[in-house]
Formats: sequence, structure tokens, C-alpha cells
Amino acid sequence: MATNMVLPRRPGERPETGRTVHAQLSQTGPMELHQELWRRMAKLDGVVVGRSHVSLPRSRALHLAPALADGPDSAFFAGTEFAHLHSVDDSSLHAMLPFECAADAIEAGWAESHPLVRRGLLPHSAVMVYGPRDSHELDIVWQLVEQSYAFARGLPVFP
Repeated sequence: MATNMVLPRRPGERPETGRTVHAQLSQTGPMELHQELWRRMAKLDGVVVGRSHVSLPRSRALHLAPALADGPDSAFFAGTEFAHLHSVDDSSLHAMLPFECAADAIEAGWAESHPLVRRGLLPHSAVMVYGPRDSHELDIVWQLVEQSYAFARGLPVFP
């Protein structure tokens, strides 16, 4: 797990995203990066992969084993689900991030608030992280997933 994270600015404009279904509509990454991100996500210690409680059926979710879910309520979408990866044609993911990390990721262009945050139905920790377009972006997105995981575990995270 990383101990110090400085988010560089994400190159280019933000991708287009849908509001009815919160999905990434442009600038999607290649299937190989999507598969590698999922491979890493599924190997996190204490994670049970499965269907999302809150996303479309094609999404794959990370559920933390209940005995390890020591994070605050704001670290979870529902139950112990702390992140879910959308389908390859979207390539983005929803994750719960510590508040400062979420704000930094949004400011640096790596994420946007979930629409339900603005409606007061989800905490400010709920973000959509844009799908990686290259291996450098994969490393940044992976660091954000690690932050979400640490947040859900109740482990120290960095801002």
C-alpha cells in the first residue's frame, strides 16, 4: 500500500459522462487496462468479488469481508461494497474515497462526484474514477483503489 500520494493533473479534458446512468461515455481505455485493473482489484486481501448492490448487473463489485470492514459508514455504498468496476465499454469505476482524497481526485481531474452526492443521498466520499487510458493512468487509478480499500478497512490513508 502506498504511503504518500501526490496526484498529478490528469491530462486533457474530462471525459463525457452520463447522468441518467452514471457512466463514462468518452475517453475509455483499452480492454487490457480494464482487465489488469480488475485483476489487481480482485486480489486485494479480504475482498470478495461479486455483483454490485448499487450498480448495473454488468459491473463487478468489491465487497470486504465483514470482519475486516472497520471503516466508517462513508466508506461503503451498501453492505461492505466499497467499489465497483463498470463494464469494459465504460471502463470507469465508482469508489468510496476518504473525503480529502475524493476532493483531491476531483480537483486533479481523475474523478467526479457521484450525482447522488449532490442530492444528499450519498456522502462526499462517493466518486466515479475515470478509466485509465494508458499504463501511467492505470497506476494512478490503482492508487485511488488502494485508498478506497484502506478507507473501507479502517486503515490509515493519506490525503
